[in-house]
Amino acid sequence: MLTLGSYQAPPKVNGPTRLTKRTSLGANTNFNGMIVSGTGNVRIGNNFHSGPECLIITSFHDYDHGEAVPYGSASIQRDVDIGDNVWLGSRVTIIGGVTLGEGCIVQAGAVVVSDVPIGAIVGGSPAKVFKHRDMDHYERLKAAGKFF
Repeated sequence: MLTLGSYQAPPKVNGPTRLTKRTSLGANTNFNGMIVSGTGNVRIGNNFHSGPECLIITSFHDYDHGEAVPYGSASIQRDVDIGDNVWLGSRVTIIGGVTLGEGCIVQAGAVVVSDVPIGAIVGGSPAKVFKHRDMDHYERLKAAGKFF
């Protein structure tokens, strides 16, 4: 099911994808399989690409203030903000409350639980920066309008 809050251009959907009405998309967004779960806001920038079976989780059970154990009926919402030109590998999980900086790359299977800097390449669980893009090259391609 593809329900959207807003978009600049219709997304390209090449795999099972479920978004929410609280999801906003930039232009040239490409989904090879993505599920957005929860009631938090998700903003995805321009020229986004996801691998298959990616997941964004924006709501969590409130286990600290609930009326029952292991958790109550209340939930906590956390937004996700994904910058322009971001690429997610296969089976990436993004936990609410994070920002993925412009031009970052998230390695397949990573679990993103904290902000990712501009141009960083991250991987693992939890995801950690292990490299940075060549930002001079990145900026030249961006200035020339070379988007996939």
